[in-house]
Amino acid sequence: MSMKSTLPSAAVLLLGALALTACQSDSTGAAPAPSSPSASTSSSTSSVSPSASASVSQSAPAATSASATTAPATGAGTTKAATKPAPAKDPGAASDPDGYAFRHPCSIGQLSVQVTRRAGAPTQRVIAVRNTGALSCGLSYYPLVVLDSAKAQDGTAAVHPMVPDGLGGPPAYPVYAGHTAYAVVDLDPSGATTGTAAGVDEMDVLPDAGHMPAAQTLNFPLGKGTSVLKPKLGLYRDTVADAVASMRTANMLP
Repeated sequence: MSMKSTLPSAAVLLLGALALTACQSDSTGAAPAPSSPSASTSSSTSSVSPSASASVSQSAPAATSASATTAPATGAGTTKAATKPAPAKDPGAASDPDGYAFRHPCSIGQLSVQVTRRAGAPTQRVIAVRNTGALSCGLSYYPLVVLDSAKAQDGTAAVHPMVPDGLGGPPAYPVYAGHTAYAVVDLDPSGATTGTAAGVDEMDVLPDAGHMPAAQTLNFPLGKGTSVLKPKLGLYRDTVADAVASMRTANMLP
């Protein structure tokens, strides 16, 4: 009787222990589930951080690229400044262009010389001497002008125009860089058609006889039938009108 009651009790105890073990196993297996959201959050944060770092790294090269773009502009400005004419060794070139011109006669290479007929005055020619250099330079009071025959080689047909007397003042006529000096010659002030020089069809011009060799004389055709009689030549002046006024005062041979 006591043996029957003991066996069922032992069985009950055994079943209870098994049930308790099963409950603990279920509880332990469910524990990892709550940690899953945390792991997901950590993974999300990890994926965002590298992305942000990459964005910053791309911005830095962009800024560097912008700096590289502006650098050549600065370099170009420096190059442009370097192309400016070097300052003259003579300080008077800027502070005293007239004085600089008096000390530095013009060379034929820095001049452009043209001869044209003056409008409304068929016997007059305008000699325009332009300074194409970068600095002022000096000319004599007037150009050396000889009216001659292109075919003549001995100068027997040469005619020299009269010039104004009483010259004084500075030893040269200053011409600033980019400016033009004008001199006017009247081939036949009286307008005579008889008694004129024969065979004159050319005008020889030397811008500065005091400093230029005769070999640098320039020749300008006058055309056949040009009347030349007691011609007059004026001094270099800044305007054609002033050059005409000076020409009318010519009263002596050079």
